[in-house]
Amino acid sequence: MSNAALTEIDSPKTGSTTQHQRILIIDDEAGIRDSLETLLMLEGFSVEAAPDGQAGLDLLARHAYDLLLLDLALPGESGIDLLPRIKSLVPDLPVIMITAYGTVGNVVDAIRAGAANFVQKPWDNEKLLADIRAAIGLNRAEQEVVQLKRTLKQRYSFENIVGKSEPMLRLFDLVAQVAPSRSTVLIQGESGTGKELVAKAIHASSPRRDKAFIPVNTGSVPSDLLESTLFGHERGAFTSAVVAKKGLFEVADGGTLFLDEIGTMSMDMQAKLLRVLQDRRFMHLGGTQEIQVDVRIVAATNVNLAQAVKDGRFREDLFYRLNVICLELPPLRSRKEDIPLLSAHFLKFYTEENGFPMRALSPEALRTMMDYEWPGNVRELENAMERGVVLSNGPKITPELLPAQIRGNSYTTNLLEQKPDASLFDVMEEIERKIIADRLERCNWNQTEAAEYFRIPLSTLNQKIKRLNVEMKKRVRD
Repeated sequence: MSNAALTEIDSPKTGSTTQHQRILIIDDEAGIRDSLETLLMLEGFSVEAAPDGQAGLDLLARHAYDLLLLDLALPGESGIDLLPRIKSLVPDLPVIMITAYGTVGNVVDAIRAGAANFVQKPWDNEKLLADIRAAIGLNRAEQEVVQLKRTLKQRYSFENIVGKSEPMLRLFDLVAQVAPSRSTVLIQGESGTGKELVAKAIHASSPRRDKAFIPVNTGSVPSDLLESTLFGHERGAFTSAVVAKKGLFEVADGGTLFLDEIGTMSMDMQAKLLRVLQDRRFMHLGGTQEIQVDVRIVAATNVNLAQAVKDGRFREDLFYRLNVICLELPPLRSRKEDIPLLSAHFLKFYTEENGFPMRALSPEALRTMMDYEWPGNVRELENAMERGVVLSNGPKITPELLPAQIRGNSYTTNLLEQKPDASLFDVMEEIERKIIADRLERCNWNQTEAAEYFRIPLSTLNQKIKRLNVEMKKRVRD
């Protein structure tokens, strides 16, 4: 799990992560204000306080804050009545309501008015601090999503792709570089990594953006219908061809044709597609007249086409025609620092789509997600966030709202459940063993590469492998 990815969500109790975070308290009780100020300042926060709503609004108008602690029972205008005015003044400011009157009605009213959370007096210091860190961290993640989309839209028109990790930034640069050309592009990546989104980004950033972008999943179209789907047919070409019909190559003329799951295409169909890529000409099924089109091809696959060529399942000449420019999409497990951003993005989308108050991940839920390997990639994460939004009854998405396979894959949790009497040394040793074994597997059991990743000498890694009894497997040669 990447500690850097969790810094903003679950920051240490002291340190630089809180030194520049400003919190405003609005509470009419001097004792409460003093207690909160002392607690928060000891944690490294910068704190200001106001005794009533108007004084608080004046401070909000003059200064920027990372979070507001707002009392419900203020003199005159209540905290819930004040909240819409606060939100109109500072829409993105996370607000935690604090009150001695924690009824269900009050909680519902506060959340509907835009509160991020609701804490009842007397509060538990550790829980309050955790809620504050979570609210600040998740708000920053949401703002990063907004800023990232704005930046990408201005620079690349990639507003639907979320990510700030190194692999994604490299991908953005590659897409921006290849988009203006006419070259065929092959996108390779596991299912759920966003291949169609990248294809759309290429089209949107190209001179063809005003023409059609036509996607077709070649794996979902029966082989006997795919030729007609792509190239069209004349009336009477086959039994059900009662009228002539254009194919998708014609529909995409001047634009982009996205051929998804091209690795599933039959050998016969591969030969016909190769001819079109070579000549830019084709005939309708049952036709005699050649048709010429100007179409850019972007193809995608979740299988290794080079290996498919070796296995005789894919034409070598077609592979080279498609593989002019190849973009490799990283799996989510190799860019886990993007999980907080992606989560905030999908939570915002599905809360708005369902008309719910804003939901946020609890720190525990985020840790569980960071521990998970995401075999379904971004699509799986999106489904998990939609599920969490629909099933939640409050502002927090907690671990129990995540799908079972995600909860069950939290390695540390499982280890502690399986070995409740284990010493801290044994637990840490087991975790270290798993981390080293996982990295070696990803490096194809190349110890030198793994040592470079961990930034330790090769001799140190070898000592750890022996001491921890890490099971080494034979390296697979390319």
